[in-house]
Amino acid sequence: MAIPVQSMTGISNARLNVEMNTTSFQKKSRSKLLSIPGTRPSFQNGQLLVSTGTTSLDYVIGGGLAVGTLLLIEEDVFDSYSHMLLKYFLAEGIVCSHSFLIASAGEHPDDILQGLPAPVLDDVPKDEIGKINQRRENDVSEESQDSMKIAWRYQNQPKVQTVLAASSRFGHYYDASKQMSAETFESAEYYPFYLPAEVHLKYSVSSNIHIGYIKLLRFIQGVIHKEGFDRACPQSKTRNILRIGIHSLGSVLWGDDICCKDDPLYAYSLTKFLYGLRGLLRTSLSVCMVTVPSHLIQNKAIMGRVTNLCDTVIGIKSFNGSEKDANDLYKDYHGLVCVKKIPYLNSLICELPDTRDLAFKLKRKQFTIERLHLPPDLSDTVSRLNKQDLAESSKLLRMGCGAAATGKKHLDF
Repeated sequence: MAIPVQSMTGISNARLNVEMNTTSFQKKSRSKLLSIPGTRPSFQNGQLLVSTGTTSLDYVIGGGLAVGTLLLIEEDVFDSYSHMLLKYFLAEGIVCSHSFLIASAGEHPDDILQGLPAPVLDDVPKDEIGKINQRRENDVSEESQDSMKIAWRYQNQPKVQTVLAASSRFGHYYDASKQMSAETFESAEYYPFYLPAEVHLKYSVSSNIHIGYIKLLRFIQGVIHKEGFDRACPQSKTRNILRIGIHSLGSVLWGDDICCKDDPLYAYSLTKFLYGLRGLLRTSLSVCMVTVPSHLIQNKAIMGRVTNLCDTVIGIKSFNGSEKDANDLYKDYHGLVCVKKIPYLNSLICELPDTRDLAFKLKRKQFTIERLHLPPDLSDTVSRLNKQDLAESSKLLRMGCGAAATGKKHLDF
């Protein structure tokens, strides 16, 4: 039976269309990295992100902490709030079923693990959180109308949204007043490193690196290679994220002397360790948070090199023990937050926060970072001393965050 030429032409066109569809419109398979729990790709550069455990901090640094990067937290004077951020970081890893490594020279890693905050299981939806915040702002404004005289130039100003939150649901909330139960982290993969148990505190030098840093670097390298977190090695099990938390690195407890002398013996010990650590992070499915007592480091050049070797740097300045603690201007906050460095990943520019005047507060159950919203400068109610403090604080915030100083000028809305 002969087939018409027109039919053969139709069959050829159909076959050609099928071939074009299969070659031009192939369905892209999802990357295995996206199936890791507790991760999501960045909207700016496609980098794989994890949450720091503090949703407001995720917002400040561009949506989350990129896998393979190093986050440095400059400790406050009493190491209260920076230590809390480290616990939130580790608690988020347990909730997301990530593996985690804790390294410390003072507090034992088991004690840090026992003191992690408990997750809030019944998270409030985002729209409900917005309604609660709006209701709270309305209540504060109604109470302030009776106790404070508002100038006419502030009446038509829009309300300042102080709560920072990401555009989509990411991360979890934790109750700082409760501790995580032992059943929650029993099944988690946990790798502790306690310096006194690994190294006798003797000032030993090997290639200008303290022996404690060498031990820790080799321990992290062994965990990455043996447990399957190395991207170069074939994976024998399901891919997962390794969270590394290092507490108070560079302090005297680590055997380092950069906090004691202007010209320390181990001037390059910490920087060489961070250089090697960042190399391990770049080639593995791991992320690291390090706290450093920057206020104790005498040589500022060393702190400058440490900052350059880290991908993200956040400074915590607490009001505890300072004059600002008793100042009425800061009665709603517990300290300032300075964003000193944000990484440039797969892009020419980084995602900067929309404001650099940031402060943090520890509520009854939650640690939050908010926009610093000071009361208006009223000449008949604010004293001259408070005006000077306001100008100095504004200058300190802008200089600490990298912006140009504007001098002793009052804030003008």
